Amino acid sequence: MRRVGGVVVGAAVAVAMLTGCSSETGGEDKKGGKRDVKAGATAKEAAPARTLGDKGTACELPVRFELEKSWKPKAVDMPADKELAALGQQGPVTLVCEIDAKPAGHIGFLRVWTGTKGAAAKGGTPTALLKAFMADSDDSPSGVKYREIKAGDLPAAEVTYTAKALDDTKRERALAVMTPQGGLVLHLGGLDTDEHEAMLPAYERAKRTMAYGA
Repeated sequence: MRRVGGVVVGAAVAVAMLTGCSSETGGEDKKGGKRDVKAGATAKEAAPARTLGDKGTACELPVRFELEKSWKPKAVDMPADKELAALGQQGPVTLVCEIDAKPAGHIGFLRVWTGTKGAAAKGGTPTALLKAFMADSDDSPSGVKYREIKAGDLPAAEVTYTAKALDDTKRERALAVMTPQGGLVLHLGGLDTDEHEAMLPAYERAKRTMAYGA
């Protein structure tokens, strides 16, 4: 019923006014043409960073990580209606934060999902959480590959895959960590594969600077 890429979750915003949820569709660069992905990624990698996740930041999370200055984070509040709230859930985790790449010139989001039940419960493993997250995806994932990694100094699991996108496909990825408060998934989508690749520096920065929150 929900899609990681944000198409369905974005639709729920218009109906239920989910704070921070929006679609990853539409838009071009200021010149109306195709972006230079390689040049854009290099520029954003060099941009100043700030920390997200601590108390007092836009999204208070069980982890903290660095984020490019131009990206815009916003907490997501689920509506009281259970059917609409379900659009912001995937497997055992719930959407809690969206980090919009549009101010950085890209079309897509870093999304943070957290949970405390099932595979996201304390004592679970990052791989089990990530597999439960992917099992509830509506994006018809293919070429799914899991691997154990480190997110900062935290044990983590990462998945890369190809998702359905209208009449085409696109690359997406996500990572999962377990925290004292429960499981967390960080997902990177994008309008298409070019946008996904252009936004990778922000995802990689978040991954390498991730640590438990205060």
